[in-house]
Amino acid sequence: MSRPPLRIVVADDERMVRTALRVILDAEPDMEVVGEAATGAEAVALVRSLTPDVVLMDVRMPEIDGLGATGQILRSMPDPPRIVVVTTFENDSYVYDALRAGASGFLLKRADPDELIGAVRLVARGDSLLFPAAVRALAAAHAAAAEPPAPAWAARLTEREADVLRLMATGLSNQEMSECLGVGPQTVKTHVAAVLAKTGSRDRTQAVIAAYEGGFIMKKR
Repeated sequence: MSRPPLRIVVADDERMVRTALRVILDAEPDMEVVGEAATGAEAVALVRSLTPDVVLMDVRMPEIDGLGATGQILRSMPDPPRIVVVTTFENDSYVYDALRAGASGFLLKRADPDELIGAVRLVARGDSLLFPAAVRALAAAHAAAAEPPAPAWAARLTEREADVLRLMATGLSNQEMSECLGVGPQTVKTHVAAVLAKTGSRDRTQAVIAAYEGGFIMKKR
């Protein structure tokens, strides 16, 4: 039995960008663009009414920017969609704040169609679109100049959970972490879930940001 296509909302203030994204995504048999928004306010209203699986959210839009729209969606919906913020620059401060707010990752507008399609499928199945180098740079740019105190959650991690968090920060998948640690994929999945719970993170991206901001990645237990 085939699954229904992924339902996607595209939010961008440029009509040509929205049209290009729709053409690329609608060409895939497992995807369907169900709505378009030109402003952040439109995006929030549309997502609430259509309850899509994935939202491609432009960072800079009129009325409400992508950060504000992302926050409103994630706070107001009991089962919110996965949100990918789209930007022109890797060091956009809005991107960092959106990731902290709970966005599942970000894409550059110059990404090719295969990257776009792969990103939608990735976040739709519950993974995070994590670029370790970019997240590390964003976190470093926003971290305090002084060495931060160890976060309270760090002491609650087991040794293996700490290892998993450090590997998560390198961008490894569950399967790759399984091979690296010599344990089964289900065990890794259990450790990842524990890390998310103990760090108070919605997904892997938030956990990695918390780890960088708290200085955990640079510390040895």
